[in-house]
Amino acid sequence: MNKNGYRQSNGQDGPDIEINQTSKPSFWQNPQFNLILYLLFIFVSFHFWGAMQETKQMEIPYSAFLEHVEKQEVAEAVVTDKAIMGELTISDPQTGRPQQFVTIPLWNQELADKLASQGVRYTVRYENNWLSNFLFNWVLPFGVSFLLWGWMARRMGTMGRGFLNIGNRVRVHPDQRPKVTFDDVAGYEDVKQELRETVEFLKDPARIKALGARSPKGVLLVGPPGTGKTLFARAVAGEAQVPFFNISGSEFIEMFVGVGAARVREMFDQARQKAPCIIFIDEIDAIGRSRSGGPVMGGHDEREQTLNQLLTEMDGFDSSTGVVVMAATNRPEILDQALLRAGRFDRRVLVDKPDLVARQGILQLYANKMKLAPDVDLAVVAKRTPGFVGADLENICNEAAIHALRENRGQVKMADFEAAINRVIAGPEAKQRALSPEEKHRVAVHESGHALVAVAVPTGEPVHRVTIIPRAIGALGFTLQLPVEEKYLSTTEEMKDQIAILLGGRVAEEQVLGSISSGASNDLERATEIARTMVARLGMSDSLGPVVYGRQQQLQYLNSAQTVEERNFSEATAQAIDAEVKALVEEGRNRTREILTRCRPALDKLTSELEDKETLSGDDVTRLVAGYDVGNARE
Repeated sequence: MNKNGYRQSNGQDGPDIEINQTSKPSFWQNPQFNLILYLLFIFVSFHFWGAMQETKQMEIPYSAFLEHVEKQEVAEAVVTDKAIMGELTISDPQTGRPQQFVTIPLWNQELADKLASQGVRYTVRYENNWLSNFLFNWVLPFGVSFLLWGWMARRMGTMGRGFLNIGNRVRVHPDQRPKVTFDDVAGYEDVKQELRETVEFLKDPARIKALGARSPKGVLLVGPPGTGKTLFARAVAGEAQVPFFNISGSEFIEMFVGVGAARVREMFDQARQKAPCIIFIDEIDAIGRSRSGGPVMGGHDEREQTLNQLLTEMDGFDSSTGVVVMAATNRPEILDQALLRAGRFDRRVLVDKPDLVARQGILQLYANKMKLAPDVDLAVVAKRTPGFVGADLENICNEAAIHALRENRGQVKMADFEAAINRVIAGPEAKQRALSPEEKHRVAVHESGHALVAVAVPTGEPVHRVTIIPRAIGALGFTLQLPVEEKYLSTTEEMKDQIAILLGGRVAEEQVLGSISSGASNDLERATEIARTMVARLGMSDSLGPVVYGRQQQLQYLNSAQTVEERNFSEATAQAIDAEVKALVEEGRNRTREILTRCRPALDKLTSELEDKETLSGDDVTRLVAGYDVGNARE
């Protein structure tokens, strides 16, 4: 047991650390304090008991009291500075005893003479108990306030070690717990390579020092939410077999200025005593936000003091101490530049969304804990989930298991994974939303148009599933395409084909039903956005040339969709851009009309089959269009 109350064993696998603060009698366990509370309770109880006894007397008006005196119905009276009370000669009809009374204390010489003339026994008693006045006017109010404040302080966790207590906030993971290693993290080989050097330093710091190099003091893990940044930090600690201090950035901030800075100092003091070790600060942007970023009115003294203390502690680290600070954030663009300079967070490791190989590995990790049927193909599941992070893939596996349980199956089948993916992407099925026959036929025509154009265009991705089952998010049907491989670039031909596919549903409704519906609103929006991106951002217009029109300011480093566009071109150029965008969309619609006109029998066949079965797989679509001249449309 060290001076901070931590217990440490000298095992071969590293220190066994457990947070157990030395217990000492608290203020509330003091026997003298408890005795005072007990005596005060007895005194207050007697006082209120007397008050309750007084309330049992019948309160009468002063005029009624004078009438009882005139009628000689008052046996005795006691006059105090608070009331006139006594006993009547009249019996209580319920108890049969003489009735007690109390009235207001209007005492004068005339009343005294009247009581004496009527033969009433009376006593005049003026209370002036200074002890009682002192206790109830001073001690009792302040005592109640003190007890209430102490209770509130205990509820806020500020008793014991005081307001600067971090014992319940910094969590040290002991070594006897199951270790997380790089084997528990699928994919991300480049990230592992970056972090292995940190592991080597924690295991053998003298090796790096012998080469004249210094170890990294800080490692900043940057990535979208759910990519496994915390898991990587634990894996580094598991590989190095060192203690792992874990705290969130928001836990430094309190109502009182200076508390966060004190917690930073205490945390680093504990880390130095347990070196080599890792300090992991999750969501560091809660305290590391730039101190001069943007037009912010006012400041936040507590956050800034906490950040200043963190900068001081990291800059004052001796590289031989063997303490590495790791932090995670999904908003690195708002961090203070002083945090990111060399000597503090030396390395910035991007933990991006996993690629196809990594997704398959992550699915395999979670699938090892499940009972899978032989028909489950995780490679297909990985292809169907582009852009999914580790947390999303875990959710897919969990939803698949729940779906199998709902179907009373002992194994998880591929159909369960398909249902889980559809639920995550498009929402749960809205089985209570029954479509009329006319609407169902229109939706079938619409989705068949998408599927047929996707099969016909040269660069279209294979159709994986077409359904007209309504979803809870509002979609009445959807067509899913399965990418053959991970792609990071798009050509002009691919983007034009994508516009044609998006317009397939609207053109199909127009040709088959002779009218269009509101179901194509999202398709038109996406097609127009692709065309505008081609013209204004990618320079894919011959008339406007390879020029970027407009400036985009990214609000999120890892989410480029949230941008603010600034216009830096003339009105004439804006009109030219609009005309070019319209021309690209019109070109896509003409191509789609040509495809659906040439392949009209295949469109009718797909519509009939989809309307009958409600869901078609990619193999079903390929089989249905195989006997028609769909391939000619590719030329």
